[in-house]
Amino acid sequence: MKRAYFDNNASTPLDPVVREAMLPYLTDHYGNPSSNHSFGERARAGVEEARGQVAALLNCSPDRIVLNSGGSEANNAAILSAVMADPAKKHIVSSQVEHASVLTPLGFLGRLGYEVELLPVDPQGGLDLDRLAGAIRPDTALVSLLAANNETGVLWDLAAISRICQQHGVLFHTDAIQAAGKVSLDLAALPVDYLTIASHKLHGPKGSGALYVRRSTPVTPLVMGSGQENGRRAGTENVAAIVGFGKACDLATAHLPIYHRRVAALRDRIEAFILAEIPEARINGRQSPRLANTLNVSFAGCSSAQLIQDLDDRGFAVSAHAACQSGDLDPSHVLLAMGVPEDYRHGTLRISLSRFTVETEVDGLLAALPAAVRRSRQGFTG
Repeated sequence: MKRAYFDNNASTPLDPVVREAMLPYLTDHYGNPSSNHSFGERARAGVEEARGQVAALLNCSPDRIVLNSGGSEANNAAILSAVMADPAKKHIVSSQVEHASVLTPLGFLGRLGYEVELLPVDPQGGLDLDRLAGAIRPDTALVSLLAANNETGVLWDLAAISRICQQHGVLFHTDAIQAAGKVSLDLAALPVDYLTIASHKLHGPKGSGALYVRRSTPVTPLVMGSGQENGRRAGTENVAAIVGFGKACDLATAHLPIYHRRVAALRDRIEAFILAEIPEARINGRQSPRLANTLNVSFAGCSSAQLIQDLDDRGFAVSAHAACQSGDLDPSHVLLAMGVPEDYRHGTLRISLSRFTVETEVDGLLAALPAAVRRSRQGFTG
């Protein structure tokens, strides 16, 4: 049975071109980038080429990129850097729908005495910008707000948010892990202080990512030791993964002009079919700007776990919410914040596509989905 993958917001398949770029650094170019001989120089050249490719995707200077192990490390490093910049400031503004790699360190800081204010969202997942502006205080150390929600795909207006933060003189961090490679992120035009991205969300290898730091913005290393990354992140570089990350960013830059049109057409086809053919289904965040690849749908009277297993048995990989919560059968905190009714929350699927998704895979999913919903409703116990 040929399987079809619709869980690209959790992780994307490795692009074969990326794999080929990585192979020499797993075989011949195995030197330590910090070594002053030809093996080290070749590895270092690979790292710096990748840094430039990451910077090109974000339209920023390569020296603003701190390479690291991925999105969670990058988010933690951004938050730590902001609060360490002025320890007298004890107030942080974020939202109720952030990823766990933001909410968890903020919870930790809350236990240390920081006041963490989590802004609500409207029923479509939108953010009230006037409320954001009103929440910022003289003692606000950081505003941390996502660019694109990993569950619903809802996009927020980074330009407007960054202007508000700039006007109030407060540091702004955005988790752009789901947005990178799917929408344009022009850091030459956006006054963002910290921005985070991850390789495995855009067809690169797992275990690599980056933190963008605006010039003159403070950085406190989360990982301390030797002087790698100009003293901003210690540890011997994962050269092969970094090279793959860079190549993935290069490919994402090249594909971006056609990505939205092609992938959104497939997503919209799935959405239209569900609304026409499956009763008591709701698309979460449908009235808000969304990522082209993401569809979050709730079916009344269903079990997410049963739907996922049923579809997986038939060759279709989907999810209910973030991969880091895949073992948690409780409804998503994102949908709870959006006020999705309980009967719908329990039967939610996140269907996320990529540039490798094809029409025949969509055909198969649409053929399997109505029966899966019927079977789940017959066996649902609440």
